[in-house]
Amino acid sequence: MARIGIIGSSGRMGHALMQALDESRHDPAGGTDRGEDPAALADRSDALVDFSAPQALEANLHAAIGAGIPIVIGTTGLEESHHAAIDRAAQAVPVLQTGNTSLGVTLLAHLVYEAASRLGPDWDIEIVEMHHRMKVDAPSGTALLLGHAAAKGRGIDLDANSERGRDGHTGTRAEGAIGFAALRGGTVAGEHAVILAGERERITLTHSAEDRAIFAHGALKAAEWLIGKSAGRYTMQQVLGL
Repeated sequence: MARIGIIGSSGRMGHALMQALDESRHDPAGGTDRGEDPAALADRSDALVDFSAPQALEANLHAAIGAGIPIVIGTTGLEESHHAAIDRAAQAVPVLQTGNTSLGVTLLAHLVYEAASRLGPDWDIEIVEMHHRMKVDAPSGTALLLGHAAAKGRGIDLDANSERGRDGHTGTRAEGAIGFAALRGGTVAGEHAVILAGERERITLTHSAEDRAIFAHGALKAAEWLIGKSAGRYTMQQVLGL
């Protein structure tokens, strides 16, 4: 049994994680939220799972480093400065950061990489995602994860080759571009489709999240897997052995 602490325990994912812990063989170390010190939680935990907010990331990383324990980061909306902080933390403790902790999405990203690496730039790639009305960032962390998988398969930089927010007279589609479309409404937990459109044929790879529990169980699996690992930055693909 592992003692796993939840950062952001009062949020949507926090509640799902606390429930998943209750259903698991692990020992809940408790949770912490906005305005609370994560260091105390880290001191009584074997691993931390963070689904809080980007502005809390640095304090959460410091808590993990101070306690010498691994941390799983599922917080989305991260910027380059956050990733730089994660890289620094990974020199001291095991860190796994991902836009989606679902095991199914992890496998989907692998399939997207394989498809993009085998099909030429004449196959257009579009990523469509839909989430509940309360989601504040777009594209979703999962959509970006899938975009990075496609870009890696193509051997290109995603930021330099993505198209977002098309409106008005945009001109023709740039060859090799990876397009994003974000839909918001209702209580959708998460829908993602990666479309590879070629001449007279089309491949669509999709994933539907029916309950947030899938992200919670995946995050707990990742936290358990990280325990005992050496310092470094890890991925969900490694958790699945891909």
